[in-house]
Amino acid sequence: MKALPVEPSNVPVAIGSRIRAARQSQRLTIEQVADATGLTKGFLSRVERDLTSPSVASLVTLCQVLSISIGDLFAAPETHLTKRNDGPRISLGGQGIVERLLTARSERRLQIIQACIEPHGRGESELYAVDCDVDVLHVIKGSIRLILTNEQYDLEAGDTVTFPGREPHTWINPTDKPVEVLWVLVPAASR
Repeated sequence: MKALPVEPSNVPVAIGSRIRAARQSQRLTIEQVADATGLTKGFLSRVERDLTSPSVASLVTLCQVLSISIGDLFAAPETHLTKRNDGPRISLGGQGIVERLLTARSERRLQIIQACIEPHGRGESELYAVDCDVDVLHVIKGSIRLILTNEQYDLEAGDTVTFPGREPHTWINPTDKPVEVLWVLVPAASR
């Protein structure tokens, strides 16, 4: 079987911003990286701005100093787009609520859930907890009451409350108007 010929692409691969991000995340200056790699500051600056391409040897050295893999520089970022009202419907319980998952189902670092709550809609009648470290409630539209074990918060549009994810809580829309909120769970709640 004959292999199909593949034409090489002349499109430059932009890795400079990823190299810069790796350097900055470690709080290193270009001068410090230059000293550690033996490369010049000017050369490193041009690499970070994608004005020049490093040799394989220079790239290997640079990646070793920055503690990143060469493959990470060339990997396409994993992205997930959810258009308004296209997130899959989920149900975490409660009455008078439509919940949609806005993050990818496979996302484990965090989870964002949009909740549209009818007038007088409510969460579980008993306090409940979510299996995550941090729970964030942000009100987009309307008013909602968040009830925790020892306190409650009356929140309006634009308000945000952060609390431990395993803290027992529930909520209610005490008004005659619909409410829209975002729940952010870090990391994503266990299923």
